[in-house]
Amino acid sequence: MPHPAAVGQHCVECVQQGRKDTRAARTVAGATQTSQVPRPLVTYALIGINVLVFAATAFQAHSVMNNKYSSLFLDWVLVPAAVGNGDWVRVIGSGFLHIGPIHLLANMFALYVIGPYCEAAFGRARYLSLYLAALLGGSAAVTALSAPMTASAGASGAIFGLFGAVAIVMLRTRQNLTQILVLLVINLIITFSVPGISVWAHLGGLLAGTVAAVGFIYLPRWLGARSQKTAYGIGWGAVAAVAIAAVLVTALAAPTYY
Repeated sequence: MPHPAAVGQHCVECVQQGRKDTRAARTVAGATQTSQVPRPLVTYALIGINVLVFAATAFQAHSVMNNKYSSLFLDWVLVPAAVGNGDWVRVIGSGFLHIGPIHLLANMFALYVIGPYCEAAFGRARYLSLYLAALLGGSAAVTALSAPMTASAGASGAIFGLFGAVAIVMLRTRQNLTQILVLLVINLIITFSVPGISVWAHLGGLLAGTVAAVGFIYLPRWLGARSQKTAYGIGWGAVAAVAIAAVLVTALAAPTYY
């Protein structure tokens, strides 16, 4: 049966084929563009997980301010020597721990501000993989370069990775980088000047997140990818390589105590 068209009529098969051949508009990072801004569900989920973990530690410790004394916190906090003895849950778990409500609110506000931009640019799956790669990169840097019994926790390593990813997106789209660079510099000044902040977690997360974003956005072009499928494969391969490299660094550098 023919289908009404702007000029004349088209057969149903022709219309269906035309729809298949029409490519959806995409961002520079590969996410599908729509007329409406997609809800940042992954960002909300990450914030929710961090808040729930904090609530669990506060409940166990019977204190919001001293939640670091909970059993969950002690089991998940990143201690290089403990990782070297096989306690690998700390590598990921520490990225969802926070020391007190101010630490939690500062990191969750940063994630709330910068996360939706990244999620819209990269798409949910790529955004989540980038976040986790940055988290692993921060943990790897802490394990390799901090004292064996140093304890560190927080989502800031992953968030610093998002800072780097935003800068790469803005660079690719020729946007003014002044605001994101000023924000990054301010956070780096705080990192180096305030006692108790894990410098290596921030720098490791920043490096891993930036490299992963370059892999998604620039590497397919540099390698001359001729199709969208190939470009996706290269991007996913790049972020996987970053994550694997972080895990290898963690495994090789973690001190062992018996």
